[in-house]
Amino acid sequence: MASRSGFSRWWAREKRQQQKGTPVVVTMENPNYSVLEIAATGDEAFPATDKGRGKNAKQFTWVLLLKAHHAAGRLASAAALLWALPGAIGKRLVSHRRVDDASEKPHLLLKLIKGLLFFSLAALAFELVAYWNRWHFRQPELHLPEAIEIQGWIHSAYLSWLSFRINYIAYPIQILSNMCIVLFIIQSLDRLFLCFGCFWIRLKKIKPKAEDDGYKYHPMVLVQIPMRNEREVYEQSISAVCKIDWPRDRLLIQVLDDSDDGAIQLLISTEVSKWSRRGVNIVYRHRSATTGYKAGNLKSAMSCEYVKDYEFVAIFDADFQPNPDFLKLTIPHFMGNPELGLVQARWSFVNTNENLLTRLQNINLAFHFEVEQQVNGVFLNFFGFNGTAGVWRIRALEDSGGWLERTTVEDMDIAVRAHLHGWKFVFLNDVKVLCEVPESFEAYRKQQHRWHSGPMHLFRICFPAIIASKISTWKKANLILLFFLLRKLVLPFYSFTLFCVILPLSMFVPEAQLPVWVICYVPIVMSFLNILPALRSSPFIVPYLLFENTMSVTKFNAMVSGLFQLGSSYEWVVTKKVGRSSESDLLPAAAVSKISKLQHVKANKIYKKELALSFLLLTAAVRSLLSAQGVHFYFLLFQGVSFLVVGLDLIGEQMS
Repeated sequence: MASRSGFSRWWAREKRQQQKGTPVVVTMENPNYSVLEIAATGDEAFPATDKGRGKNAKQFTWVLLLKAHHAAGRLASAAALLWALPGAIGKRLVSHRRVDDASEKPHLLLKLIKGLLFFSLAALAFELVAYWNRWHFRQPELHLPEAIEIQGWIHSAYLSWLSFRINYIAYPIQILSNMCIVLFIIQSLDRLFLCFGCFWIRLKKIKPKAEDDGYKYHPMVLVQIPMRNEREVYEQSISAVCKIDWPRDRLLIQVLDDSDDGAIQLLISTEVSKWSRRGVNIVYRHRSATTGYKAGNLKSAMSCEYVKDYEFVAIFDADFQPNPDFLKLTIPHFMGNPELGLVQARWSFVNTNENLLTRLQNINLAFHFEVEQQVNGVFLNFFGFNGTAGVWRIRALEDSGGWLERTTVEDMDIAVRAHLHGWKFVFLNDVKVLCEVPESFEAYRKQQHRWHSGPMHLFRICFPAIIASKISTWKKANLILLFFLLRKLVLPFYSFTLFCVILPLSMFVPEAQLPVWVICYVPIVMSFLNILPALRSSPFIVPYLLFENTMSVTKFNAMVSGLFQLGSSYEWVVTKKVGRSSESDLLPAAAVSKISKLQHVKANKIYKKELALSFLLLTAAVRSLLSAQGVHFYFLLFQGVSFLVVGLDLIGEQMS
């Protein structure tokens, strides 16, 4: 009986729990709404006949209210942004300073863009007049009016323009378009194969293996920190390197200061003295003649007599902060592998979420390290040295000719020469070193100019050496066709030519067809592939696609200047840094950055090539409306607006 009584009490308690309602709490973000709690306790609150239906209706109503509230908030934000955009543009136009190329001379590319803009405006005027007078034909080559049908000299001029367009303009544009489409497909296939290689590495869990655990073997290691006028970051970089876990008698740190500011020299030398007093084996070097940029600085440091006692050299730029276990994770890979010349670590960024520009850079760099560097390291044992966060075998540097001052991409130069001498490279995707990405568009633009002009300049110099080298034919083909031509020359060429020249021109010359899949489908697929290593940035896929096309004018200009050795191909501008050791330093660094801006009285700039291209694309968007080309119109509109935003320097860090 006791057992049945206990079971009955348990059963009654469960029934009471089932009859109780579930409390529902609805919180509204708008302060005009209050918090409401609905607690259904039984038949008193809800009649038995309609209890479930009534409660569901109330919950459904509140869900609809929540969704409506969020939608209204998004619409309000978008409206506020659109409302503020004209004001920001007007303010920027009132107080601006123009920016041309580094040479500050009229550039042929800008003249070409202005010519295309003038042509598009004239063609648009013709088309508007023809559309108003119903002279506009979808396929004008099928029928041209007879002489008796011509309505005045304007009609005659329009018909002459149609004939000239069909016979002399359409064919060259179509040929150039087809060539760019072929290059576009080849480059897309290359990117697709790289992504497949990355997927294979993840599927098979392929990782470079070290024969030593990093605690048994401690060779002599030299650490170099080259810098120039790095007031914001010198302290954190020196501090991080001095904390590297390695026997002090087997580690020497060289701070290679090329600063031309005496105050900064004093600050850096004082910081070095502070760590030297703490027992760290660290030296300060300053060159009297700072020639050759970073390559000259490193070359001078390697000429020291004591360098012959060291086996490896690790290099960190001034904003890089290695973890204490960096050498224990990298040096062991050299053990038992005498052909290994370089171990490259991955970069990690402390200011990824600072603004839209830094987020877009993170997408590009994540793909570069996760896909390009890792795949080339695993399958080819070769990739471009990133110039920092890497460890070189000193014998490999000496065997390859050491640091040369002939280009602004000394890191790629030494990597190519080491590859030609048979040295192998290893990329460690799991070893990350903190650093910064540029927060202002001006700094990012100058960095990208150097990164795209230098490789073409180097290709001109290295091509004979590649042909005459003793490496295998397929390695020569990979170096020339893929490493240099496809990824350094073809990519900026077709991006600028196809999306910034041919696409807007095809609106005024409809006989030159540009397929929709080239404009829309393939770029979106490629953007999805690019964003896979940084999935958290997936909401920015559309801005990323537009911004990459916007940057094509800078990259194309840099590629041409490097290929033909124009004035700006051998120019080095130190990338501006803020000085952050972690994401928690965003607020203090912002205050320091603000003070620095007030001291230097800087202002955002206006970029004429980007502005001219924005007007060209927006003019083409207006023309596309006459032909009811929906996809073309939206692409041209959004791309034109993105060029306008970049041309007015409204992306990235904003200065007063």
